[in-house]
Amino acid sequence: MTIELSTPLSQLPTVGPRTERLLIKLGLRTARDLLFYYPFRYDDFSQVSKISNLQIDVTATIKARVDLIKNWRSPRKRMILTEAILSDDSSSIKAIWFRQPFLIKVIKPGDELFLSGKVEKELLNFQLINPTYEKVKSIPLHTARLVPIYPTTARLTQKQIRYLVKLSQAALPKINDWLPLTIIARQKLIDLKTALRQIHFPAKESILQRARFRLKFDELFLIQLGALRIKEELKKEKAPLIGFKENETKKFVESLPFLLTQAQRKAAWEILKDLEKANPMNRLLEGDVGSGKTVVAAIAIFNTALNKFQSAIMAPTEILAQQHFVTLKKLFSQSKIKIGLLTSSAVRLTGKKEIKKKELLEKNEDGKIDILVGTHALIQKDVRFKNLGLVTIDEQHRFGVEQRKKLKEINLSSTDWIPHLLSMTATPIPRSLALTVYGDLDLSVLDEMPPGRKRVFTKVVPPEKRIKAYQFIRMEIKKGRQVFVICPLIEESDKLGVKAVTTEYKKLSKEIFPDLKIGILHGKIKAKEKEQVMQDFLKGKLDILVSTAVVEVGIDVPNATIMMIEGSERFGLAQLHQFRGRVGRGEHQSYCFLFTEHSGATVNQRLNALVKSHNGFYLAEQDLKFRGPGEVYGSRQSGFLPNLRIARLTDYGLIKTTRLEAENLLKDSPELAKYPILKRKMANFTESVHLE
Repeated sequence: MTIELSTPLSQLPTVGPRTERLLIKLGLRTARDLLFYYPFRYDDFSQVSKISNLQIDVTATIKARVDLIKNWRSPRKRMILTEAILSDDSSSIKAIWFRQPFLIKVIKPGDELFLSGKVEKELLNFQLINPTYEKVKSIPLHTARLVPIYPTTARLTQKQIRYLVKLSQAALPKINDWLPLTIIARQKLIDLKTALRQIHFPAKESILQRARFRLKFDELFLIQLGALRIKEELKKEKAPLIGFKENETKKFVESLPFLLTQAQRKAAWEILKDLEKANPMNRLLEGDVGSGKTVVAAIAIFNTALNKFQSAIMAPTEILAQQHFVTLKKLFSQSKIKIGLLTSSAVRLTGKKEIKKKELLEKNEDGKIDILVGTHALIQKDVRFKNLGLVTIDEQHRFGVEQRKKLKEINLSSTDWIPHLLSMTATPIPRSLALTVYGDLDLSVLDEMPPGRKRVFTKVVPPEKRIKAYQFIRMEIKKGRQVFVICPLIEESDKLGVKAVTTEYKKLSKEIFPDLKIGILHGKIKAKEKEQVMQDFLKGKLDILVSTAVVEVGIDVPNATIMMIEGSERFGLAQLHQFRGRVGRGEHQSYCFLFTEHSGATVNQRLNALVKSHNGFYLAEQDLKFRGPGEVYGSRQSGFLPNLRIARLTDYGLIKTTRLEAENLLKDSPELAKYPILKRKMANFTESVHLE
């Protein structure tokens, strides 16, 4: 049969309904999908040894003849074993396979095989246990080479995937090399067909490295080009002109009970200058927990209201939305600015004790509400604005791209502009990573903390020191302080973290602190109950709050002085740093205890980085090195991390190179008219990746 890029895998030999279902589970439906399904590592079986040269406990590859093969049943476990005697011109060796009786139908005496596996000793003789085997042919797939190892799923073997990839390579001539020849020449890249052939079945290590470099370049280049084009497209859109109200802003800043840091002043000025432009702002405000992002956003919102435009603020959780509502009420208490709150369980408006949702929505549509704070509720069809000028999204990586897009396109009575967009995140993102993840956004960074904040004392607590830590926690509670306890997900199936939190809650309330008031939060608790628990903790009615990491504990509790994290080795440093930022917000000294279940050199090295450093950006860099971006930021945060198949967000040099190449290309041909193949590729890429 002729194999095309679009050929369904169900049409390939050996692919029945069961195998097709397993392939679909991996996202593989066509020959093209397989070509771009890259191995994550390689077994080096390229060196073929003589049997007489084999060494114990070393993984090796031999080329041998089958002298004898038979099945027999083990008397101890009643397991069927397949045993073969193999020889070459130097010596003989035994191979044993477990529970594979069918092998005697596949392998016959006289066959010549490549076999790869670990050499073990049995009494005086050597043997291979469960070796990978392959009949000798011109181009081996599974042995005697750099053997690709793919991500797979239960009941789908590496041999099956390799075989199907090899078949799919028949479609390689149909692949178009979309990268401009000038870039290929300048960067000394190999062609795409060769890269795709060699990434799966490399002839040698050096060509594998060149294939990997080419495919990484392609991924990062498309992301950079997509982001830059979006940035250029935004320049063509109209946005409301929001002038800087200098005198009023100075009075507002002077009325604050604290001084702004230089970083806050700089970020606020960058945002205010953007708002004065006729094109939509698209800016990311990034800063550690407690660095003062909300006040910076409030300055922008204040100017928006003074210019008679509305603002929308969207938070990922009800707790955070309500916190923003309360904070803004305090900040604007001296002004006539009207602030509304809209979540699934709360509807409020400043100056009114009670208000129904219908009335709030009507006032918003009439332009009588200056700021509407909410959760996903803001992107419902019945929410309309009269003259929306600024959209602020808090923790924007928590929202999928489609949700962010909907918020920017909220139904307006005036359709000749789109609102300015300010995104905020407390997740520390290294600059090179931000260029990749948010390449279409301008960046403002709050890299200093407000003066007077005490540094949180951080300590790693191994199992043998738990009792001492509990005693210290009890002493702090006796002083009137409160404690956060964070639990990790223990198993993938328990995505809401109920099991871990419930277990910890029972242990603390029955065994460790039976006399104390302890609350619990996890993903299955209803919104109203969640809000009640948080309010009880905030009002000091609870001594300890046990929570999952998936529940946002973003509310400020100045009286909480201890952050106790169970299974801390399961979290990324960036996440641990964010948890730590939830304490140390009051006048008292605060503490962060990192309880561990497992130790080891890498675990200790990682956690000690947190003990020594309070710089979120440095810690994020460290975690990228230790764990990779999916672990640091959560690989399932929709719309946050680009869908990288082979490149890494730690490929800093390559990120910079692809950025420069993309910039130069767009200067030469802004609409990509000179590069029609690339233009088509970009259209497909943007559609599948949903770059914003």
